[in-house]
Amino acid sequence: MLLPTLILVPFFVGIISWQSDRINVCMPRWIALFGSSMVFVVGFFLWLWRMGYCNNLVLDNLLKLNKSSVWDLEYMCTWIPRFGINFHLALDGLSVLMLMLTGILGVMAVLSSWENSVTDHHKGLFYCNLLWILGSVIGVILAVDMFLFFFFWEIVLIPIYFLISIWGYEELNKKLRIIAATKFCLYAQLSGLCMLISIIILVYFNYRLYGIWSFDYENLLHVTLPKNIEYFLMLGFFCAFAIKMPIVPFHTWSLEAYAYSPITGSVDLIGFLVKISIYGFFRFVLPLCPNASKEFVPIAMFLGILNIFYGAWMAFAQTDFKRLIAYSNISHMGFALIAIYSNDQLSYQGVLVQMISCSLTLSGMCILCGQLYKRLYTRNITVMGGLWGRMNLMPAFFLCFIVSMLSIPGTGNFIGEVTILLGSFHTVPIITIIASFGILFASIYSLVLMQRIYYGKSQISCEILLDMTFLEKFIIIVLLLCVLIVGCFPQFIFDTSRETIRNIYCRLQ
Repeated sequence: MLLPTLILVPFFVGIISWQSDRINVCMPRWIALFGSSMVFVVGFFLWLWRMGYCNNLVLDNLLKLNKSSVWDLEYMCTWIPRFGINFHLALDGLSVLMLMLTGILGVMAVLSSWENSVTDHHKGLFYCNLLWILGSVIGVILAVDMFLFFFFWEIVLIPIYFLISIWGYEELNKKLRIIAATKFCLYAQLSGLCMLISIIILVYFNYRLYGIWSFDYENLLHVTLPKNIEYFLMLGFFCAFAIKMPIVPFHTWSLEAYAYSPITGSVDLIGFLVKISIYGFFRFVLPLCPNASKEFVPIAMFLGILNIFYGAWMAFAQTDFKRLIAYSNISHMGFALIAIYSNDQLSYQGVLVQMISCSLTLSGMCILCGQLYKRLYTRNITVMGGLWGRMNLMPAFFLCFIVSMLSIPGTGNFIGEVTILLGSFHTVPIITIIASFGILFASIYSLVLMQRIYYGKSQISCEILLDMTFLEKFIIIVLLLCVLIVGCFPQFIFDTSRETIRNIYCRLQ
């Protein structure tokens, strides 16, 4: 019962947080912090248990470990038996890493909105939406029934819509925020439609082969598809995950969504949506459509290169801080796409390291952006300038995240990109050499961002700038420590994901 509890807790705690607003305006955030912290603690405990650091018979009995299962932990109950749909959840090395990252970012998202005046409007409902996003993402990570996966994939867009439209960028009028939220929903619905069509076709062919309706992931892995049908299914799944990742040319929704969402919403979008999209490629696209994925390699490599250089070039041209972060994320996803289709185990593990590190780094940058906006009331980097000598600690923290974006040794981004390039070089050497120049472009826009904000002459007439509060320092320090842990001790990620990555790789051979 531990796995369904992990999903249900954020949903129930979210409702309690919403209603507690009537009792005390401060209560919702404490309840939300409790719910998100529970997710992180349980996720960390499951990782310790899986790696053998706290194995014993009592825990094995408590978790109902199934030694014969392909999963480390599994829960299943019948949902819609007529069509073979079950509430089937499972945990392996890949999903436990996703779970831990979700827990960390969930706690940071709650804390980053703690002192934010924007969330004072319907505070309980705000934290309810935040926790529902958390619960939906956990459902996506744990679901191994295709219908259940689709169910959670679609649910996650509802609370994100409300976060953008109600608590979005306060300098915009409500109409513009609603337009941005609606654009996000339209793209998300297109993503869901592509996925649903692919799932239905896959289930139909399974029925034709075996005479039973089943949405179970393990059963669908054994379906033999005609070549053209498999390629069509792969395109459907690819588009579904590429839209949310985002991959050019499906990226336009992300610019408005990142720019117009509140800081907490930006952490959710960058940390959660990107993460579950990469997870979807590993869990579904490659194992379900191995032959079509190999045929799609040239197109995927082209899109990866396009993402790297288009994202970096557009980031260099931005004046809005959060739009720059959005384009930076697009550029980093180019490396991830190249690695996913490189057919190399080392690259696959490099993607996981980069995904975790990028989620932490860009979330930290979004939070720092919110802290700067709180003091300067602008996100235009061209009018900032000269802040290095006027603020304590924040410039140093900012520089640390810039160093991470530059993939300097000691950071998770360095380990991720190096392993991606080393692994990809064995299969696509020319593409790898071209992609490596993307690191140079990243250094240009990152250093220009640092220079425009903290050096030069400021155009803002603000003589007194508030120092960072204890909570603001705590959030940034925790994220920085996580980035350094991933960069200095990445072996725990490799060890945790090795078996799952090997199984995915073997499916492609």
